[in-house]
Amino acid sequence: MSDLNPEPTVHGGAVDTHCHLFLLDLEPPAVVEAARAVGVDRIICVGIDIETSLRSLELADSIPGVFATAGMHPHDASAFDAQAAARIEELLHDPRVIGVGECGLDYFRMHSPIEDQIRTLRTHIALSNESGKPMVVHVRDAWEDTLRLLDEGSAEHVVIHCFSGDADIARECAARNYHLSFAANITYPKNIHLREAAAAVPLDRLLTETDSPFLSPQSTRGRPNSPGNVQAVIAELTAARSEPPGEVAVAIATNARAAFPGMR
Repeated sequence: MSDLNPEPTVHGGAVDTHCHLFLLDLEPPAVVEAARAVGVDRIICVGIDIETSLRSLELADSIPGVFATAGMHPHDASAFDAQAAARIEELLHDPRVIGVGECGLDYFRMHSPIEDQIRTLRTHIALSNESGKPMVVHVRDAWEDTLRLLDEGSAEHVVIHCFSGDADIARECAARNYHLSFAANITYPKNIHLREAAAAVPLDRLLTETDSPFLSPQSTRGRPNSPGNVQAVIAELTAARSEPPGEVAVAIATNARAAFPGMR
């Protein structure tokens, strides 16, 4: 299947490590081309259930520079059964599927009972360990249980998607060698804790994402987000850390390729 998606010629640009191209109003090829025009040359399209995981793989196979993940969002954990687990495991054999998830715990929305979310997360941890592919972990109001379950499952390759914790949680995640992926909500004036968290950890732990079409940066808030806006996240991380812009941008691009080794 990978033959359908030739490699772009640029290999060192910015990376949007988490977006949902299948939810955007615009056609995905146009979205990807617009992102590439502003220096974003790799995009990870993240599945949130079986259907969208399959769609993400279709997009990865047809659009240069796009990669996929496969998993079940905690909102849909009640629908996660043995058949779904087997389908995700099958998808993980494809080289274009470079991560496990989006998975995790969400105790804010509570669209699925806690016991179903925990059961589903444990299975995703096992799938990640077995496949060697990193987990893309959603955490909302569930830090204690999430960190406990990742520890109990000996999760080795973890990306905390849309990091929402404070500096202490950021340091704990970094100490575990997790990658912390920041989205454009770091640009919102009230989110001082996110900027403090970004400044509190080693540079080699940081990733950037857009979570498109959600969480547009402050400058375009209220409108759908898009992968090209990952540049606004990089700029905000640079300002929060008071480090040379070029150094931060290069480091984050390098981190993305280290966090997702299948993204060539």
